[in-house]
Amino acid sequence: MGFNTDALHKGVVKDESFGATITPVYQVSAFGYNDMETLERVFGGKSSGFAYTRIGNPTVASFESRINALEHGFGAVAMSSGMAAISHGLMNFLSAGDEIIASAGLYGGTIQLFSVFKQFNISIKYTNDFSHENLEALYTENTKAIFAETIGNPSLNIIDIRSLADFAHSKAIPLVIDNTTATPFLVNPIDLGADIVIHSSSKYINGSSDAISGVVVYSGKFKWDFDRFPALKEYKAFSNLSYLVRLRKDSWASLGGCLSPFNAFLNIIGLETLGLRIQKINENAQKLAEELSKIDGITVNYPLLNEKTAELAKKQLKGYGGGILTISTGSRERAFKIINSLKTAIIASNIGDVRTLVIYPATTLFLHNTKEEMNAAGVFDDTVRISVGIEDIEDLLADFTQAIQS
Repeated sequence: MGFNTDALHKGVVKDESFGATITPVYQVSAFGYNDMETLERVFGGKSSGFAYTRIGNPTVASFESRINALEHGFGAVAMSSGMAAISHGLMNFLSAGDEIIASAGLYGGTIQLFSVFKQFNISIKYTNDFSHENLEALYTENTKAIFAETIGNPSLNIIDIRSLADFAHSKAIPLVIDNTTATPFLVNPIDLGADIVIHSSSKYINGSSDAISGVVVYSGKFKWDFDRFPALKEYKAFSNLSYLVRLRKDSWASLGGCLSPFNAFLNIIGLETLGLRIQKINENAQKLAEELSKIDGITVNYPLLNEKTAELAKKQLKGYGGGILTISTGSRERAFKIINSLKTAIIASNIGDVRTLVIYPATTLFLHNTKEEMNAAGVFDDTVRISVGIEDIEDLLADFTQAIQS
């Protein structure tokens, strides 16, 4: 089936009781049973069912099933936020002394999270050069993962997922891809060799900025060496699925990063229109980027307008360039004046909304990052990030044109 059909029907958990067309909100903490024997079997994993929402909930399970189906995964675990998904998704298999090779063009919050990893003696090696030669130079016996965003936010660099997966697997380490900015509508990283896919589903999946959430999708294909990844050794009996089992039992349930049922419900609603929204957003973003690039004094960064990324974007992202663009305005003062002169676009820190959002990232999203980290991520003193929405493109063009010209 096509993507939009899948978004409506694939992975759907049917409501056998009343025939609801969408999974209802099971807004409860605990689930009661007629006898202790049944609850005991549910707790022990010997019977299907739900006992406590921190461990599992029907609404959350429905969202997990549907996003897993769209990402072509083996299983998914929903989290309380995108940052929870990244931290749980990585710490689930990492140990003290491990290293991660990561893209330097990451979202500022992720870079800040990785600085926290240092407290656990897990180090990060950043790079914008993902050639096999450079990766070989960065790799050591302590390297246990490669982490990158499909489309860097806000650097907008495009990662060649298949090439990166080939290198990672040649070293028997997993490739972890944050697919938030591309979404499964543009690309399925698992189909290209990624082992773990992460989303901040607060963004495009939700679509309306009304729920914080994250999700980890696992391919089920990576062959774990339990001597190299001792964090998973207790779950050795589950073989390839040890990652998913530990993620749900320890990282999710024990550390308590569960998603609320109501937020899961809002994500399900958003998921059903994901394809329609992403297509419109990408069309708007490309047109806006093209028109703004014609204005003197404005430099536009957008994957389809960049020779280094355009070819890969067309090949890997169905010909689209994503819903984010950045503009260089010449100075911080001019950036603020342009932002403050906008009438339709909203000044806000999110991305993926149906509304167009703008922000000055240097002193907000990258407030706690060093100058070097900001520049490596494509953030400078005159950078404005634009998350394009689904407004009529004529209105967006008129709004940004008047703001720049005024």
